[in-house]
Amino acid sequence: MRLTRIAAVALTAALALGAAACGGSDDDTSSKFAAGSTMEKLAKAGKIKIGTKFDQPLFGLKGLDGKPAGFDVEIGKILAKELGIDADKIEWVESQSKVREDYIVQDKVDLVVATYTINDTRKEKVSFAGPYFIAGQDILVRKDDTSITGPESFQAGDKKVCSVTGSTPAKNIEQYLKDKNTQLVLFDVYSKCLDALANKQVDALTTDNVILSGYASKEPDKYKVLGQPFTREPYGIGVKKDDKVFRDWINDVLETAFKDGRYKTAWDASLKDLIKIPDALSIQRY
Repeated sequence: MRLTRIAAVALTAALALGAAACGGSDDDTSSKFAAGSTMEKLAKAGKIKIGTKFDQPLFGLKGLDGKPAGFDVEIGKILAKELGIDADKIEWVESQSKVREDYIVQDKVDLVVATYTINDTRKEKVSFAGPYFIAGQDILVRKDDTSITGPESFQAGDKKVCSVTGSTPAKNIEQYLKDKNTQLVLFDVYSKCLDALANKQVDALTTDNVILSGYASKEPDKYKVLGQPFTREPYGIGVKKDDKVFRDWINDVLETAFKDGRYKTAWDASLKDLIKIPDALSIQRY
């Protein structure tokens, strides 16, 4: 009888060791999700690749420590945490506007949270959770420039405006230009537009108001935002097209985080007094 009890104890210990060797807490987290779902795969792997911007103050800016910071980054951390993945296991992948859909399709990232406007053209390649924020396109000019008061200021054809390749703002501003070939200057990142504005190679930079507010906040004596948004830009989180289960899960996490205060914590850490926090989220489920 004593030998049997000893054998039982040894077997229990062996099973416990075996379970620990198989992954411990990560396995516990993955068990919450449906087998084969994107959430289960990521939780089991214990790591995630998140696409974001590296040149946009307040939302996604890579600092001297080599780590991006901003509201988009904080949203990414909330999602990773829900998967049981710590922040140091997130691989941040710079995802410029022109490559975001391709990176999702080619599995270079698991999701993209990068001031990413939801629109029908992009929905042909990827799917979106959200929106988690509604921005609006605006215009940034040099602080001493009073000649530009809105997008209509470009209709005469004597002023140049800069934006980035593949972006919604670049497309939107075209309707206000007399000649887009001579007036619209495109780069791969907004920071190059900012350099062109500082050097007077262009007269203005246009993109979403929250991005422009980030640039103006860093150099308030040099730039100003007109404060006249002329579009509505719902920011979403890009995932593989038709991965509805993953998309619904992200939407659930966003709604829960808004209610329990994690959204506000992320907001305060990035945008606190510069932009008003939304009163509510209006998630678009499809």
